[in-house]
Amino acid sequence: MEIGVYTFGEAAPGDAGERLRNLVEEVELADQVGLDVFGVGEHHRPDFSVSAPAVVLGAAASRTERIRLTSAVSVISSDDPIRVFQDYATLDLLSGGRAEIMAGRGSFIESFPLFGYDLDDYDELFSEKLELLLEARASEIVYWPGSTHTQRIENRGVYPRPIQDPLPVWIAVGGTPQSVARAGILGLPLALAIIGGQPVRFAPVELDERRAATDVVNAGESLPVSINSHAFVADTSQKAADVFYPGYAEVMSRIGRERGWPPLTREQFEAGRQPGGHLLVGSPQEVTEKILEQYEIFRHDRFLAQLSVGPMPHNELLRAIELLGTEVAPAVRKHVASPRQPV
Repeated sequence: MEIGVYTFGEAAPGDAGERLRNLVEEVELADQVGLDVFGVGEHHRPDFSVSAPAVVLGAAASRTERIRLTSAVSVISSDDPIRVFQDYATLDLLSGGRAEIMAGRGSFIESFPLFGYDLDDYDELFSEKLELLLEARASEIVYWPGSTHTQRIENRGVYPRPIQDPLPVWIAVGGTPQSVARAGILGLPLALAIIGGQPVRFAPVELDERRAATDVVNAGESLPVSINSHAFVADTSQKAADVFYPGYAEVMSRIGRERGWPPLTREQFEAGRQPGGHLLVGSPQEVTEKILEQYEIFRHDRFLAQLSVGPMPHNELLRAIELLGTEVAPAVRKHVASPRQPV
C-alpha cells in the first residue's frame, strides 16, 4: 500500500507566505522518510494558503527525489481543463515523471462565482470539463466539438506532453454513488474521502465503482482505490489528540456554522478516534491499526492522511510526517504484504 499526506495549506489569515514555505519543507521531509505521495488541495478562502496547487508542487519538485506529487484536489469544474493538463504535464517534466491530478468538484463553492460559473451547473460543469481533460491527456492534437461549458478546439496541439503516458488522473469523491460510478465507467482510479461517519458504511459505495468498472471497461479489481482521511500521529495517543483537536474543532465548527451543523464537541472527537471511527489520530501503533481496519474493509491501494485540518505548529507537523514515514508506513506495508492475519 502507498502511504502519503495531503494538505490544503491551512493557515491563519495573513500567514500564507510562511505557511507555503513550511509546506514545501514538509513535502521535502515526507520524501526523505519514505512516504509515497504528497497532495496539495485547491481552495479560495482566507483560511487556506493554496489556491494554485501546481505552483506549490512545482516548488516541491525541485527539493524532492522520489515522492509522487498530486493535487488533492484540482477543482476541474471551475478551471480550464486544458490549462490544468498543461500545469501538471509541466510538473511531470520538472519532477521526472512524478505528477498526478486528483480531479474533484471541491467541497467549497468560492471558486464558482470567482471564475464566473453558476452553481446550478455544478454537475454538468464537472462532467464536461473532465471529459475534455481526459481528451487532452489522450491526444497531443485535440479535436473537441465544444459543449455548454467548454470551448470548441479544432485540431490544436496541447503542450508540453508529460513523461508519463498517460498522466495519472484520479477521481476524488466524497461518497456520492453517482460520482463513484463515474470513476468506474471511465476506468479511472478512485480517491474516496472519509472525513465523517463510520468507514464501514462507505464500503457499498466503493464496491459500486468496482462493479461499474467491471461492467464497462472490464477492469474491476485492477482499478486503484485511495482512502483519504483526517489523521494525526504523535509519540503518544494523548499528545496526538491534544495537538490535533484545537485546530480541528475550530475548523469543523466554523464550517458547521456555514452549513448549519452544531459545534464539534470533544466527546464527538474522541468517539471518532475509537476503533471503527473516522479519525486516525493517535500513537503510531493506533494509527497503524486504524489504517489496517480500513484495509480490511476496502482492500485499498493508497492511504492519504490530512494531518492538519486547522492551523498547527510546524514542528508538530514535521514530527507527525516523520512518524508516519518511519513507523506507521513500514508497519502497514509489512502487514499488507504478508499472508492475511488478524489486525
